[in-house]
Amino acid sequence: MKTFLNILYWFLIAIALIQFIPIDRTNKPVDSKVDFVKVYNTPKNVQQLLKTACYDCHSNETVYPKYAYVAPISWSVKHHVNEGRTYLNLSEWGNFNRDLKKDMLKKTVNALKVYSMPMPGYIAQHPEANLNKEERTLLIHYFENILNTENY
Repeated sequence: MKTFLNILYWFLIAIALIQFIPIDRTNKPVDSKVDFVKVYNTPKNVQQLLKTACYDCHSNETVYPKYAYVAPISWSVKHHVNEGRTYLNLSEWGNFNRDLKKDMLKKTVNALKVYSMPMPGYIAQHPEANLNKEERTLLIHYFENILNTENY
């Protein structure tokens, strides 16, 4: 029992100390001229879906929830946001070349079709981001239309 209490004591000390390791939660400024929804003059219903289900991880407009301020959870959240922005950053859409845009659109359509996005862990904390079949279909058709018209 003494060993367990000793381990618990040092574990709690470690958890307290890691709270002082800073995580950069600063978003880059958004240039509306290159933002996806402005570039394509995206309809309001599609804009709303993108803002609700995609923009937290795939833009420079991330709104960090309260739990993202507690280590080590904050590290995981920041990692997911960084990774999401690497694969697709809707705030910087206009800065990408045509091939990259085409690739990102194809991957986005696929992720929506196989239900890998939004991520289940994100949906668990943000139920409003859980896209139903009709909403997924709307986004898929919107992105496929951009791909088919080659307007990327």
